[in-house]
Amino acid sequence: MQHNKKVALKNLLFSKKLEFLMEAHNGISAKIVEKTGFKGIWASGLTMSASLGVRDNNELSASQVLDMLEYMADSTTLPILVDGDTGHGNFNNVRRFIQGLEKRGIAGVCIEDKEFPKKNSFQEGRQGLASIAEFVGKIKAAKDTHQDPNFVIVARLESFVVGEGNILERAYAYREAGADALVVHSKKNTAEDILSFMKDWNHECPIIVIPTKYYSTPTDLYRKLNISMVIWANHTFRSSIRAMEEVTRRIYHEESLNSIESEVASVKEIFDYQNLKELEEAEAKYFSGLEIDSPIHTALSLN
Repeated sequence: MQHNKKVALKNLLFSKKLEFLMEAHNGISAKIVEKTGFKGIWASGLTMSASLGVRDNNELSASQVLDMLEYMADSTTLPILVDGDTGHGNFNNVRRFIQGLEKRGIAGVCIEDKEFPKKNSFQEGRQGLASIAEFVGKIKAAKDTHQDPNFVIVARLESFVVGEGNILERAYAYREAGADALVVHSKKNTAEDILSFMKDWNHECPIIVIPTKYYSTPTDLYRKLNISMVIWANHTFRSSIRAMEEVTRRIYHEESLNSIESEVASVKEIFDYQNLKELEEAEAKYFSGLEIDSPIHTALSLN
């Protein structure tokens, strides 16, 4: 299964048509992404951090991220491309992180060429790039470390975000170092940077875009530019914040659940995502003393 997930992600990257990844940040959001019909998942560093109430500035350790990813990988059959920030340190941290990802059945990782500790690309204030030599070393370390040849290494170009560095020079250097694909990132509200890059890029490897800021750009433009993949990078989490704010506000002011009950998921729906039915069947198989009024049976009968 783990090998198949890696093959699936690589096939998406090299598909002849535009493909899409949807953000998830925990097990249940990964299940929702799969149920919707997406073919792959983007495990966002921003939303994994935010879901635990910390900042997207490497405040989550690599081991904490790996723990979260283990639940996500176990909950879905879809391949996961992980937002690996700057690799959680130097080349040696990258090697250890790659080992941890493969053990957990992750299909690939994206590493960005900014300084460690990273800052979110849309954060105000100074942002610095790593040197080309340092980042090339990280890519080579990642390539030398992973065991499955189908494990995907993506290099994320932050030159447009930071406002410095020759992005084409970096793109060719990262590709030469072994990157399977490149993310061209931008914080402008139009696709101007992407158009500029694609005009001069020789299509040596797949290009991925993350149109969080230039969201109004028609998707067909990416097809015309021969972009390989689009990542919808943070929208399951952002939508959940709005929903939680509204529900908690109404309960607080109304001092009642009556008006919101029909608008929220039932407990039974939660049980369905948790696959509680399988546990009931297993209990019936392995515990011959199961009674019809067991706690599990009772729980499954709730709405």
